[in-house]
Amino acid sequence: MTPKNEHIPAGYEAVIGLEVHVQLSTRSKIFCACSTDFGAEPNSQTCPVCLGLPGALPVLNMQVVEYAVRMGLATNSKINRTSIFARKNYFYPDLPKGYQISQFELPICEHGTIEIPVNGSTKSIRIKRIHMEEDAGKSVHKEEYVAGNETLVDLNRCGVPLIEIVSEPDIRTPQEAHAYLAAMRQLVRYLGISDGNMEEGSLRCDANISVRKKGAESFGTRTELKNMNSFTHVEKALQYEILRQVQVLEQGGEIEQVTLLWDADKNEARPMRGKEESHDYRYFPDPDLVPVVVDLPWLEEIRSHLPELPAERKQRFIKEFGLPEYDADILTAARETADYFEQTAAFCRDYKMVSNWIMGEVLRVLNERKISIDRFSIPPEKLSRLLQRIKDQTISVSAAKKVFARLLESDRSVDEIIEEAGLKQVSDSDALSGLIDEILARHPQEVANYRAGKKKLMGFFVGQVMRASGGKANPALVNQLLRARLDE
Repeated sequence: MTPKNEHIPAGYEAVIGLEVHVQLSTRSKIFCACSTDFGAEPNSQTCPVCLGLPGALPVLNMQVVEYAVRMGLATNSKINRTSIFARKNYFYPDLPKGYQISQFELPICEHGTIEIPVNGSTKSIRIKRIHMEEDAGKSVHKEEYVAGNETLVDLNRCGVPLIEIVSEPDIRTPQEAHAYLAAMRQLVRYLGISDGNMEEGSLRCDANISVRKKGAESFGTRTELKNMNSFTHVEKALQYEILRQVQVLEQGGEIEQVTLLWDADKNEARPMRGKEESHDYRYFPDPDLVPVVVDLPWLEEIRSHLPELPAERKQRFIKEFGLPEYDADILTAARETADYFEQTAAFCRDYKMVSNWIMGEVLRVLNERKISIDRFSIPPEKLSRLLQRIKDQTISVSAAKKVFARLLESDRSVDEIIEEAGLKQVSDSDALSGLIDEILARHPQEVANYRAGKKKLMGFFVGQVMRASGGKANPALVNQLLRARLDE
């Protein structure tokens, strides 16, 4: 059934829990030395361990444990000093062993929280568990690789390390789910444990969803939406499934517990199979891996190396730099952007000006060129030099934007570009007075009208002076001199 309504009917609410899979940015896989580089030739980054060949034994990559603990500490989770790996048994073409090494009864982290923005305030979403596991391979359906209805399998992704973050069913709307995923991606990037690139599958999401009458305490029958890899898809898929379930209930039907796949091209969810429960996977402790023990000295060492987290950094930017909350929110959205702001602010103490230029000109260029700020060609000290030239009135703001454009394509200094382009601002009172006298002499009627009370003509006179000076006149000084001359 395809939902027809655009909004959830009154009287219902959704109950949503998300399972977020985060691919960790280690150089090698979780249980072998194979590379985790994205985009390699299919099946070129495999070995007997990740192929599941007989007799091959896994060896744990301890950096995976460290990254999982970092995430646990950042979400105020309980770090289990001892955790164990388990085998999750299922059969699929891209899982050569016939089981996935994961964690079940004793995960590495439990009982955390993450704060999300909701309607101008914050909401705490509980995290049930964070556990380590290996990724499966990938089924390939692209036409350039296959003929007819065939599917090929690329096992490069087998054994790539993941953490799975399972929320409690605390999310109530698709918009809250979007905010939760955005906060999750921001956090893993700040921690340096993942690039959070959803397009490359570094962050994927499964959603469990049910609906119930508002005020009801018991949960409805839940369905699961699998393997969504964009915020937009998650939001649309949840909206679709909420409406579908409400319509089924309104028509007297019952919700079937199924797993669904989201078709982004058709904007609809299709049944994939019956919803699995933990007993379907026949979990049991992996006999080839010993328990993972995080001793106290190692735990404290990991804690001591945690970076300043987004919420803390945002509050510090507001307090230390006097920035509005809006500015601080944008500047701390990415760790690299926040670093760039602080490095620029170390040279230019007009923090609001720095903020305005980064939020305006810098982010505009990044968006247009689809690059991250670590590939931005103007270093912080050069941007701060440009801003200082505005503050000391060497150049105007409009001239500074011309210099900025040239800095993007040149290694020359700010001052060299200003000189070469002849962009220095005219701040000589005598020179400007002479120019003003010429303008006023050419427009006697406008002068008379101004002195008769039409003060809005000031903008006309300023424009005339700026045009006559080739845009080089100091606007503040022009206003001052004009006002003195016209008010005589």
